[in-house]
Amino acid sequence: MDQLTYIEFIMFFSGIAIGIFTTMLYHRKRLGNYRTIAKNITNKAEENIATLHSASELDIKKRELEHQQTLEDFVQKEKKNIHKDEERLKRREEKYESRIHTLEKKLILIEKRETTLSKLQENIDKSKNKLAERESALISELEKVSGINTEKARDILINKIADTVHDDVAAVTMAIKADAEKNAERDAAKILSTVINRLAVPCVSETTISTVSLPNDEMKGRIIGREGRNIRALEQATGVNIIIDDSPGIVVLSGFDPIRKHIAKHALTELVLDGRIHPTRIEEVVEKSRNAIGQQIRNAGEDAALRMSIIDMHPELVNLLGQLQFRFSYGQNVLNHSIEVANIMGLIAAELKLDVALAKRIGILHDIGKAVSHEVEGTHATVGDAIAQKYGESPEVSNGIGCHHNDITPSTVEGSLCSAADALSAARPGARIEAIEQYIKRLKDLEDLAFRFPGVEKAYAMQAGREIRVIVLPDMIDDNGSINLARDIAKKIKTDISYPGKIKVTVIREKRSIEYAI
Repeated sequence: MDQLTYIEFIMFFSGIAIGIFTTMLYHRKRLGNYRTIAKNITNKAEENIATLHSASELDIKKRELEHQQTLEDFVQKEKKNIHKDEERLKRREEKYESRIHTLEKKLILIEKRETTLSKLQENIDKSKNKLAERESALISELEKVSGINTEKARDILINKIADTVHDDVAAVTMAIKADAEKNAERDAAKILSTVINRLAVPCVSETTISTVSLPNDEMKGRIIGREGRNIRALEQATGVNIIIDDSPGIVVLSGFDPIRKHIAKHALTELVLDGRIHPTRIEEVVEKSRNAIGQQIRNAGEDAALRMSIIDMHPELVNLLGQLQFRFSYGQNVLNHSIEVANIMGLIAAELKLDVALAKRIGILHDIGKAVSHEVEGTHATVGDAIAQKYGESPEVSNGIGCHHNDITPSTVEGSLCSAADALSAARPGARIEAIEQYIKRLKDLEDLAFRFPGVEKAYAMQAGREIRVIVLPDMIDDNGSINLARDIAKKIKTDISYPGKIKVTVIREKRSIEYAI
């Protein structure tokens, strides 16, 4: 049994040895295959690397060639540009040289002309000297022949002319005086009808002064503006004097033209409510207020026409009729007076079995000339006649307007009624007063006097006639011309207008340049 065990033991270890050997042979075979595979992979990688290296070298060479070609093209292009610039500079130099040569020729010609002119001036001076010497000799010879000197001869001539002119002036003065005495009453009535009646107002305090309420006294400073620019802009735009004093909560507007005063009051009220007060805004609001008052005028004219049952009146006549709302004749509102005259004429025409519509139309339009008569020549009756014809009124209506102050002969019975109705309306107790006609006339005369001078764009009489502000066209009158204009206007006022105290003449010249960036 011991021998059997020994054999089994030997066989066991032999099997183990054979297994180990077999395993070693298997692994060695597989390791050889792996090495072959690795070698093949390495060889392929080396071949790929060589191929990539060759391709990279070719690509680098190709790129170098492209860059070199691009560089050469750029260099050629720059050379061409430089060549063009050189040619351009060369042409410019040639042009400049040609101009310099031309200028040199002109300078030579100018020098020659200057030399010629100098010689001519010398000849002229010599001729003047010779003429002066000859004149002196002739004067001396004349003095010897006549026996009197030059100054004495001048005095004799002046005295003779003065005597002649004095006689003529005396004769003309006597003739004018005689004619004036003969027609004094008629001329006085004519002047009153053409000037005072057109712009007469009830009283200074009610017509030339108006107030605007302020929320606080701080608003006064904003209205005045920095260095007074706002108040100056407002006065210049409206032609109304703005009075800011110690009166709490109000600003006073002073102006004899009621339309200007209403525009100024409307504009200032809107500016106070808005709070934005500066020159540009002032101009915008004044223009807006002017349009608003214009609409108010049109509404008043349309209302007056409709009250007379007139629906076919020309729009311009309606506008002029509305302007009569702001006109006063001896304290009587002209629009209300016209409506009253039309009603009186209608009643009389109805009693006499005449044309009531025609009578009312003549009555409502009889003073239409007062809306523009201060702008054109002639009595308001003749001006109204021309306006009615211009805007398509019938000959009967225009004749009735023109004859209501006996300037022309009436062609219809309705027209002859107009003067009677006009007198009845004016004669009504309390209808008219005559306290301020001369005051209004003086203010209007001041403005008309300024408009006689060329270059005057606007003129406003202010401070109750103690100041006149004249706005001139800057393209026609320069700064020196404005000084001369102020002096000339002041001299003209002294000679043509009778006034108490003194009148300040202010000439304003303003140049504005406006462009728009679009």
